[in-house]
Amino acid sequence: MRLSLCALAIAAASSPALAGEVGADCSFKGFELHGKVQVVDSFPDIKVQIVTSFPDLKVKAVTSFPDKCGEWQFVDSFPDFKIQYVESFPDIKIEMVTSFPGVP
Repeated sequence: MRLSLCALAIAAASSPALAGEVGADCSFKGFELHGKVQVVDSFPDIKVQIVTSFPDLKVKAVTSFPDKCGEWQFVDSFPDFKIQYVESFPDIKIEMVTSFPGVP
């Protein structure tokens, strides 16, 4: 019984649910969540799931000057960070918006 509680505590501490916290400074895993973003199929910096409610971050796609929290400029090369879209076990959940990007 004691071993199973210990294993449960370790599993809870390493759970992906705990990983989805975007900092108040608009960062995750050392990456500031604004700037130039490249979508990749493998080896991402951050795994992202698009949702319509309860996002960790609201994202607005911009064509230039992505310098505010949640403003992403999608590029094919020289990104600030790389993302991969996933359907399950994301690092963060985002909602695409046309105004008021940032941490909800």
